[in-house]
Amino acid sequence: MEQFSTRRLAAERLQRGHLADLVALHLDPEVGRYLGGVRSPAATETWLADSIVHWERHGFGLWALQLRSGEFAGRAGLRHTALDGVDETEIVFAFKRALWGQGLASEITQALVTLGLLQLKLPSLIGVVATANAASRRVLEKSGFALESGRQMRGEAVMIYRSPPAADIERSAIPQSSLTETFPNAPKSASSRSPD
Repeated sequence: MEQFSTRRLAAERLQRGHLADLVALHLDPEVGRYLGGVRSPAATETWLADSIVHWERHGFGLWALQLRSGEFAGRAGLRHTALDGVDETEIVFAFKRALWGQGLASEITQALVTLGLLQLKLPSLIGVVATANAASRRVLEKSGFALESGRQMRGEAVMIYRSPPAADIERSAIPQSSLTETFPNAPKSASSRSPD
């Protein structure tokens, strides 16, 4: 699913046209605080290229997120990662600082859990969150993720969370209709328009 929407967000498969928005997001020191630090434009370009390759290999990955107005909101998605030598699928999200505290991370997390477990039929999802990042830990906990372990990764204390089983999601209050193909009348973002 290259595009989908939730109640307030439209998600579009990451592509090169999203680079400028991603550079601005990754240059914000508050956004980067729990993402390994500020990323230079060149580092973001490499990260985006890797994200595009992930899509080509696995058929899913990260999406650029927009508000209904068409304003870039952030990025989120599912990506393969190795944890203790085991291939896992990690849920990730990052929003512009101006949009924090509005419940958008919870909204996209619930949609990604539905997409990953019920549509893609992945066995489970993990969340890797800096121990100090209380807000993101709450997002995962509210979405039914259970704390599995704590450890050091890349010199940082992190907590590993695991999603509930798909059967629990099917019985939960997360409505299947919360995930639709796209907003029917959403304006195209500047990054998704063809160049002049």
